[in-house]
Amino acid sequence: MSDSRSLGIEGGKSRARFVRAAPDVRRQALIDATARCLAEKGVGGTSVRGICARAGVSSGLLTHYFDGVDALILATYSDVGARVSAALDAAIEAAGDDPHAQLRACLLANFREPILDPDLLATWIAFWSLVKSDPAVAAIHAEVYGATRAQLEDRLRAAAPALTPAQTRIAAISLTALVDGLWLELCLDRSAFSPEEAQAMVEEAMNAILQVEDGSFDQFDRH
Repeated sequence: MSDSRSLGIEGGKSRARFVRAAPDVRRQALIDATARCLAEKGVGGTSVRGICARAGVSSGLLTHYFDGVDALILATYSDVGARVSAALDAAIEAAGDDPHAQLRACLLANFREPILDPDLLATWIAFWSLVKSDPAVAAIHAEVYGATRAQLEDRLRAAAPALTPAQTRIAAISLTALVDGLWLELCLDRSAFSPEEAQAMVEEAMNAILQVEDGSFDQFDRH
């Protein structure tokens, strides 16, 4: 996501020559630029001027597509969540038809590019900083998290059909928490363990769930 603005020289002064593009392209450029600004500068350093300069559009164009920066940040959160989900979907599809292989692929893809990315962590941190103070951001956060967990629950149901709905829910929550914790540590510092070791830890937890005998999760059932 590079700065697409080019510079022209006129009358001895530099001026921005903004890109002419289709509406959907310009809208996406604003979202991509916002993600990059959030990653580099955080919420406090993200401005209309900075976003538009990076996107290569005029400042007035932002309000043509969004009701201000707050709405653009919400759209960016949704877009980043959708991209992560799409990367997981691609991993699942590449795994073939075996439900166990699909579940494994869904989990282990979190420790490969494009998901294992310190810049992505920086963007998430900017979003997370708003969750407690902004109800709209909190709603998007719940939506993104819920979609990710539902995606994992679908794979668990296919791979472990003997689990009840309540057991599947708890298994998805526990695996998500493990993945998130390991992903966070890897993005911050890879000196403690490697992505391959993280994958091995998650795969071990996955296998433990798949090998559980019926009834082992009875305490989590809610009828």
